[in-house]
Amino acid sequence: MSDKNEGTGSCLCGSVRVQVEKMSKKVGACHCDMCRKWGGGPLIATDCGTAVRFEGVEHISVFDSSKWAERGFCSQCGSHLFYRIKQSGRHVIPVGLLETGQDLVLTHQVFIDEKPSFYHFSNETREMTGAEVFAKFAPSSQ
Repeated sequence: MSDKNEGTGSCLCGSVRVQVEKMSKKVGACHCDMCRKWGGGPLIATDCGTAVRFEGVEHISVFDSSKWAERGFCSQCGSHLFYRIKQSGRHVIPVGLLETGQDLVLTHQVFIDEKPSFYHFSNETREMTGAEVFAKFAPSSQ
């Protein structure tokens, strides 16, 4: 059984469609202040790599959220489309955007040290603090 599969999806209004060649079945939750401010709660998303194609690109607005990442959204309806690592072009896409009946599993949570105390996931997951995330993933030029 493969850990990756194809995926398709669209924003709320349908102006932007996405096609993903290798969507991970492993889902993660990010509790950082930026993700919670961006969506009103944790970002629950999956790694879709670099083989991602968008239709309706004229409706995609990009916010330069840090030195090493950017966030895309539909300029028509505001749907969150992706969190993208600038250096590699790797896309992390909210699972709610994707039309999938696949066997997705919540496997990890990042920025666990910034998670508010008013919610808790019951799944057992791998947890990383913000410092651990930056140490593992941030470019050394940060």
